[in-house]
Amino acid sequence: MHYFSTAIIAALFTTGSAIVADWQQCGGTSYTGDTQCATSSGCVVLNPYYSQCQPGAAPVDPVPEQPPAPTTTSGPAATGTPAGSGPGKTLQSGYYWIRGVAAPNYHKYMQTKPLYAPGAALLGDYTTAGQFQVVDGQLVQLVSAPGEPVKLLYATVSPNKVINNASLAVTFTAEKNTYGAFKFGGDDLQWSAPGVSRPNPSAWYVCTGQQMYINLGNYAYQTPSGCADQTIHYYNDKTANNRRKRWL
Repeated sequence: MHYFSTAIIAALFTTGSAIVADWQQCGGTSYTGDTQCATSSGCVVLNPYYSQCQPGAAPVDPVPEQPPAPTTTSGPAATGTPAGSGPGKTLQSGYYWIRGVAAPNYHKYMQTKPLYAPGAALLGDYTTAGQFQVVDGQLVQLVSAPGEPVKLLYATVSPNKVINNASLAVTFTAEKNTYGAFKFGGDDLQWSAPGVSRPNPSAWYVCTGQQMYINLGNYAYQTPSGCADQTIHYYNDKTANNRRKRWL
């Protein structure tokens, strides 16, 4: 009788839900395993068949149903250089910070190098975070100071494949992007183009020098040497920061 009771108790414990370890599967079509990630992690959908627990991917802020349109982006200033002195460290109306939410780029923020000037897109320190918005498929960066004529830079996607023939470089220029279009898919930044099939439209690479590339392949699969897989998300707090969300 004692053996029988012990066996029942053991069976009950083994059928309980377990916490899925970081970087392990937590969902997807036909998946029947455990789905609960650790408190500081979130179950990130990489494709319809595979979701993964990623550190730092727990929800950070409520996501509005639709990002508001910029109030000052009718177009760049007609005169002057595209480089600017920057909008400052306070988020301007109609714009967002854009940042990573998973290691090794947890709360690294999108910006340009050189800062507020045409150059490579990268994820860098929160103290130099850029301010962005998506307008008619264009990812724009505000580079003018408050009170100055509006100056914008545009995220430009190169059609030439680089890094294992599986990624596209992204730079910011004074000219509008002509290859594909950007959009927010919820709060994550996506890119798509006619004729380009991407398993995950939110997938990015962050490689040497923190430079950003659009990942054309599967997320977290055959990642090129020197690169890290990343999704990037908009954030609308008053100031950029690298604090982690505290859960009570």
